[in-house]
Amino acid sequence: MRNIFAILLKPKNIWAKLFIAILIIGLLVAGIAGLLDPIKDFLSSEIFSFTIGKYNFSALKIIEGIILVVLMVWLANLASDMGEKYFRRIKKMNASNRSLVIKSFQIFVYFLFFMMTMGILGIDLTTLAVFSGALGIGIGVGLQKISSNFVSGFILLFDKAVEEGDLVEIGTDVTGYVRETKGRFTLVETFDGQEIMIPNEDFITSRVVNWTYSNTQGRITVEVRVSYDSDIELAYKLMLDAAKEHPRCISTPEPECFLRKFGDHSVDFVLYFWIEDVIRGRYGPQSDVMFSIWRKFKQNGIKIPFQQHDIHVKEPIQLIQKESGKK
Repeated sequence: MRNIFAILLKPKNIWAKLFIAILIIGLLVAGIAGLLDPIKDFLSSEIFSFTIGKYNFSALKIIEGIILVVLMVWLANLASDMGEKYFRRIKKMNASNRSLVIKSFQIFVYFLFFMMTMGILGIDLTTLAVFSGALGIGIGVGLQKISSNFVSGFILLFDKAVEEGDLVEIGTDVTGYVRETKGRFTLVETFDGQEIMIPNEDFITSRVVNWTYSNTQGRITVEVRVSYDSDIELAYKLMLDAAKEHPRCISTPEPECFLRKFGDHSVDFVLYFWIEDVIRGRYGPQSDVMFSIWRKFKQNGIKIPFQQHDIHVKEPIQLIQKESGKK
């Protein structure tokens, strides 16, 4: 049943739209030709009529109202989709402004069609003031999260903190590209192809890392341990050379290498280098540089130690076996 209403209110494919258009045209032609007059007289008879206050209702009016609402919602969805396709074809407008314009246009269209529907049905909008208190309570309690996500979506579009195509990191388990910002959620596509719908409110109230907020540069970190028996100054030079030789490594900022700690079994270094476009990935350049360091170390006799524990016995322990009377 829900799928039928979804198809009627917002058809997706061309055949559903064509069927609804033919159905509407057929009803209009039949009404103009008078073919529906017997049905109208039957549905508007006193048997199917009742009165609430100063308003008189009949089965015919209810059916006509339902058909009108479905028709107006269908037309509003059609106008909204056409406007969205038009604005998405404007290449000079950036993604954030385009989304903002599309949402503003959709709100205007639905509000306009709502006012038109109320006018055609003959409903005085001032009578809706009676329900304003209950509606406010409903929004404040039942629709609090929906309203918060809707407002948060507009805030994201206005301040441009997160835009389509940005590489973002939310918490510790979600990292991916922003594909689209909708009224209730923002669609983030992770590196393994998952499409996660994150509520817009999370982008406002949570800590968000935007790797491409002001630029697309990103820093790569490589931690290297060198044996105490090796030439650590040569190792320092070889690590910098490995980073500078990588094609995606940029010269500004320059690669840097620091001796961080004299560990129990090794001298610990950390190598930093920058790439120009972090959207193309960070693991690839990091892996390439680590392979290059490995090859350079082997060619120059630099050893990477493995963790081990040495036990030194200061005084030998003599074990005395007591005899029980027999040797």
